Amino acid sequence: MDLIIKNSGLIINGLLISMPPLLLAALGSVFSEKSGVVNIGIEGMMTIGAFIGATVAYVTGNGWIGFLAGGLAGMVLGLMHAFACVTCGADQTIAGTAINFIGPGVALFLCKAWNDNSSDTPALDTAAKLPKLFDGKFKAGSFAYNVFGTYSAVYLSIAFVVVIWFVFYKTRFGMRLRAAGEHPEACETLGVNVTRVRYACVLLSGFMAGLGGAFVTLATVSQFRPTVIVGQGFIAIAAVIFGKFTPQGAFLGCLLFGLCNGVKVVLSASGSGVSPNLLSMIPYVVTILVLIFFVGSARVPAANGKPYIKSK
Repeated sequence: MDLIIKNSGLIINGLLISMPPLLLAALGSVFSEKSGVVNIGIEGMMTIGAFIGATVAYVTGNGWIGFLAGGLAGMVLGLMHAFACVTCGADQTIAGTAINFIGPGVALFLCKAWNDNSSDTPALDTAAKLPKLFDGKFKAGSFAYNVFGTYSAVYLSIAFVVVIWFVFYKTRFGMRLRAAGEHPEACETLGVNVTRVRYACVLLSGFMAGLGGAFVTLATVSQFRPTVIVGQGFIAIAAVIFGKFTPQGAFLGCLLFGLCNGVKVVLSASGSGVSPNLLSMIPYVVTILVLIFFVGSARVPAANGKPYIKSK
């Protein structure tokens, strides 16, 4: 316990580094799930976002442009998922699984094609990464540096929670997307185009997941590698289940997983004697426990996963 207290700044820093990609992806998942479309393709969308984000940032030298490009790349896979599930009425779980194969496959193919058969993109210069908030304002290693000297996109992702909560519960679009996930037939009788609403939500889901993937390569690891995302998309989905399919609940879930990662970093660096392989399992073990204890208590939108065919 003393070790945890003494290294609280490092734990918070680890939390703030590992939480944003999960949070961005989880917020995207909430959009899709709330509108009635199951999206387990978050992992694939994050992966393509990670690759495109790193590549565009390397070419342009601008992290923000790479960040946006990563989101747009995820949106392309979101469009594929929406077409399969909303237009064609395909099984949403199978379609999402396909996205999880397509995303990494396309990313690896393009990476080798553009980088002399290398499965890794070139490492980014500091100037090409996402900028840090209050960079140089605090002494390196201090508590304030660990908490406030992190990347600007961290606080942008937290701001997204507030914005999306407002959209969900205080706007007409939010009311319609929630209704589309509960009773699409009733929506149509009131003049709401369920297909259009679901398309918009799945596209937003892909965009947010792409941003989450891009954050990893533009802040955490500074380059794309085939294993850079592995598992984070599924952890984001677990956070959504933990948070009962709400943006504020997903935020709390991502805080929990981020905290686990922060503790893992401190224990790994402290020479605690625990195998690093066991420490790396902490976030995944917590994910399994969350699914065991919270799946039953989470209320899934009534029409979630059910293709909607408009009556003639």
